[in-house]
Amino acid sequence: MRAKMIAGNWKMNSGAAAAADFVEKLETWFADSPEGRQAASAVREGRVEIVIAPPFTSIASAHAAKKSDLINIAAQNIHHRQKGAFTGEISLPMIEEAGCRYVIIGHSERRHVFKETNEDLEKKLIAALESRVLPIFCIGELLEERESGDTKRVLASQLESAWRSLTSDVVAEMVVIAYEPVWAIGTGKTASDADAEEACDYIRTLACDKFGIAASDSLRILYGGSVKPENSGSLLSQKNIDGLLIGGASLEVESFEKIIETSL
Repeated sequence: MRAKMIAGNWKMNSGAAAAADFVEKLETWFADSPEGRQAASAVREGRVEIVIAPPFTSIASAHAAKKSDLINIAAQNIHHRQKGAFTGEISLPMIEEAGCRYVIIGHSERRHVFKETNEDLEKKLIAALESRVLPIFCIGELLEERESGDTKRVLASQLESAWRSLTSDVVAEMVVIAYEPVWAIGTGKTASDADAEEACDYIRTLACDKFGIAASDSLRILYGGSVKPENSGSLLSQKNIDGLLIGGASLEVESFEKIIETSL
């Protein structure tokens, strides 16, 4: 059974104090409320995994505020080199030391705002897989690409470069893919359940074609794009959607808790 992943990407929000407060409130919910205790049991049983991705300056405080192993911390980006003259960049050893288990790679804002290429992201993915920090690798199409019928071509292209040097064992055990239609991120527009499922099913088919059915059956695929408590349950009910990468709705702990509840 593929564990559901509920991951919050905070982007450039929530400083160190706010991050610590969020984690403390979430830990209290796990301990003191019936829904939280149910979620904690699901995490301990391996049915659900909970991840938050604070800004770099908030990672250490979020990690320090943890009272249990129920919450995993992710970074929002990394450089593929471990050290060097790269002003303003962060390396994998640095985020690991700060407490990260995961790193988000290839978010649409990195691709389209900061102009990271498929080749850039392949280097980051390989670097993460050579470390002890696991990648959440994002792919997705622009609105004009969807409207022109190019969604599958775009997804295949983004995955082809990322996957070309990977093995089936690595894909099955270490990689999480997040499908994020760019037109649905922060816009209030959400892909329909059917559209999201169709794209995630196609991603799993690509994985099966390249790595075999065992690897594709184990690969976790998330959906991201204007996720909120009102639509999270129906998205999670889809056969090929194994979790959610949440933006704005993950910034308030009560909203995030409600989304976690829909994964149980």
